[in-house]
Amino acid sequence: METIDAYLTRKHQELQLLNACLRRPHAVPAPRSVSEVVRHKFQLAAALKAEHVLTDWSATETAWADTDDHHAGPFAFSYDYQRADLDVRGPSFYALQQSSESTIYTISGMAAVAALLLATRPVLGEADLMMLPGSYGETQELIDAHARHLRSATLPDDLADTLARRSSGPRLLLLDSSATAARFEAVLRCARPAIDLLIFDTTCFANGSGRIRRVLAWARRCNVPVAMLRSHTKLDSLGAEYGRLGSVVFVDWTTIAPGRVALQALTGETRHAVRLLGGAALPAHFPPYVGMAPYRDLTNRRVAAILRNSRRARRQFARTLRGLTAELDFAHGLYVTLDSDVPLDEASARSAAAAMSEDLRRAGLPIRHAGSFGFDFAATEWFHDATTDRYSVRVAVPDLPGALWDELTDGIATWWSMHQGRSAAALPRAMARGLPLQRHAITPQGVP
Repeated sequence: METIDAYLTRKHQELQLLNACLRRPHAVPAPRSVSEVVRHKFQLAAALKAEHVLTDWSATETAWADTDDHHAGPFAFSYDYQRADLDVRGPSFYALQQSSESTIYTISGMAAVAALLLATRPVLGEADLMMLPGSYGETQELIDAHARHLRSATLPDDLADTLARRSSGPRLLLLDSSATAARFEAVLRCARPAIDLLIFDTTCFANGSGRIRRVLAWARRCNVPVAMLRSHTKLDSLGAEYGRLGSVVFVDWTTIAPGRVALQALTGETRHAVRLLGGAALPAHFPPYVGMAPYRDLTNRRVAAILRNSRRARRQFARTLRGLTAELDFAHGLYVTLDSDVPLDEASARSAAAAMSEDLRRAGLPIRHAGSFGFDFAATEWFHDATTDRYSVRVAVPDLPGALWDELTDGIATWWSMHQGRSAAALPRAMARGLPLQRHAITPQGVP
């Protein structure tokens, strides 16, 4: 378990990394609490973005100024009209030794998903798209509403047989990092998948994750081309939500088998889709610290801490919230979902998430009602499983020292046990009294 002193030292290194990207760095004292870590980190991120805008003030949508390429840290940008022909040169977000023909950056992860899926229409026409139960809900919404040339189907339990089944038309597999661990692993055990393209959403895996490498190795053995989709806002910006940014990366695209030669056009069609949908990235949203030496080490260490905390939470909730959990074992390990004796809808799940966060926050614990993950605080929000059409409450696991996270999971379990059977309308807004919690504002010595 990471000590509080070690945690604060590591967080100071993260703050120093952000600060080093400023033209005029600030004095960054060592943080003494989680709240100081969060405040300083978001303030430094805001200062970086403000400085970029003030320094590169001529980088407007149209390249009207006589200037060299615009930059954001190690990233260089050139264009005539940003939305239509933005060209990005810089380091890869992925820590992988893989060849890739091209990376297309977008304004968000969903913009990347939309561009790629809609680009399959002029390239492949109608096609079968298989996906795992529990795949990202908005991706499923997009396919059902706007990508009807893709005949989507959820893979059954005997997914190996389904994947190996031949078809007369193109077959695509969407492998989502938000699937359960058991289903994700079952895909990688399939030795001869009869698919023409693997669409791999890596958003919930660290950019240097061993699981990403395993998937790419599996696809290479099976001679299947890969297009990787990702939102960079979550795990790639040190928990600071630096900006909305997504990408499509075409891996080993030059080795496509002759029988799939039509897929060669997918990169160009995806670029056209980004242009026509207005989904191009904004230069100001590229974190300038990505290319700095400590970045990958600090990113790996913070994600490793989140995964350690996730394992502790799964054990705790499985023991103390029997019958009141929805899914604890996602492939990514970044969050868990809590169920209720009383069926939840979106409104009641949102209300429960907000009430629990507010009550535990008032008790002095680092938790917020927030609709994302990968923070230095726990985040709660409603969660919809598009496969089962059931709502639950998602608890996103934070990068916290183990002792403080254990205290927070105790508080979550206690609160949820007390309130899970009530309707959302009856949920009190303040239940700090009566909870077996103590304020735990950590200091370098770990003294409350």
